[in-house]
Amino acid sequence: MASVPANWTGAAETEWLPLLGPAGNLSGAPAAPPPPRAGLANQFVQPPWRIALWSLAYGAVVAVAVSGNLVVIWIVLAHKRMRTVTNYFLVNLAFSDASTAAFNTLVNFIYALHSEWYFGANYCRFQNFFPITAVFASIYSMTAIAVDRYMAIIDPLKPRLSAKATKIVVGGIWILAFLLAFPQCLYSKTKVMPGRTLCYVQWPEGPKQHFTYHVIVIVLVYCFPLLVMGVTYTLVGLTLWGGEVPGDTCDKYHEQLKAKRKVVKMMIIVVVTFAVCWLPYHVYFVLTAIYRQLNRWKYIQQVYLASFWLAMSSTMYNPIIYCCLNKRFRAGFKRAFRWCPFIEVSSYDELELKTTRFHPTRQSSLYTVTRMESMTVVFDPNDAETASSSGKKRATPRDPSGGCSCRNSKSAFTASSFISSSHTSVDE
Repeated sequence: MASVPANWTGAAETEWLPLLGPAGNLSGAPAAPPPPRAGLANQFVQPPWRIALWSLAYGAVVAVAVSGNLVVIWIVLAHKRMRTVTNYFLVNLAFSDASTAAFNTLVNFIYALHSEWYFGANYCRFQNFFPITAVFASIYSMTAIAVDRYMAIIDPLKPRLSAKATKIVVGGIWILAFLLAFPQCLYSKTKVMPGRTLCYVQWPEGPKQHFTYHVIVIVLVYCFPLLVMGVTYTLVGLTLWGGEVPGDTCDKYHEQLKAKRKVVKMMIIVVVTFAVCWLPYHVYFVLTAIYRQLNRWKYIQQVYLASFWLAMSSTMYNPIIYCCLNKRFRAGFKRAFRWCPFIEVSSYDELELKTTRFHPTRQSSLYTVTRMESMTVVFDPNDAETASSSGKKRATPRDPSGGCSCRNSKSAFTASSFISSSHTSVDE
């Protein structure tokens, strides 16, 4: 929220012209205009048609973000096949985005529009505290997915995160988010002035401390996680698109490699969308904090509303991306909106969410691979050699690829491990 200079007192209300501090934090508080002097018109008053357009734009973001992310949560939690490590992090991301849209977007839009806080002291604290928490949880859920994809593809022989470990990671993300945002709650204040009430964060050491804190926030919730994801997805991309596993030309291998590429493409688009949406808002904060005179510019309120809308719109794009790029999420959205006259749910869509297409399990040296209603049993070649040397009759090993050749058992094992670990669905 906008911050009042530390040396401001109520006696100086009519003469106080320095602006309430810039939008600085991730709660989306506006750079509120100064209290107008007597006889001077408020330059930030907007015509009704412009207010209507902005209201429509912000209302659309809230409606799409809340409904879309709630559907994503339902798709994952209501369908056992969708409960994978990646999708659990997507649930956390969806919850963060839906909460931000529901509790932050319209409230801050109203505050930016009227420069008047209507929601009381307690919600002022929540409004300054929760958005940073939610954005932190969102971006680090994306980071956790990037690291998980990196481990699954670069080092597939290592076990994946279990459901319990995933919950611990998610809990840790929220704890760190609460700690980072706590000062915003601690120093939040409301101030009743002639003609309006303000909600802001008043730091003990003044605007300089406020600026330092929010530079740290920008580094932790924007620069650092984007750097980590940039490195991990670059390495994953070089692995997935840079070549194939030697000695394996199986059709199933190529099919599953294609599935992995689709997952990585989808997450890269999610990350890039987040980065693009939030960049103008962070730039706005830095510039208005350094060049305070920009807050007096005639069109600064329009610039703020546009940059804040773009930042908040990041909460509505992810469900659209999932629906467009992932067939299972697309099937889930069809089921959720099947009541619409133009939405048809096919039998294939029903199977996408109900049937486990690939579910590798390990029992000693025996691997079973199931697809729909068919099952192929594959024996380890080493077991066949042992059986041959002992004179016992064993079943002839069958190639699970339906005719593909592998140069040796080692490369075959490497290829199958590259495709999937024993702890996750290969086409998640």
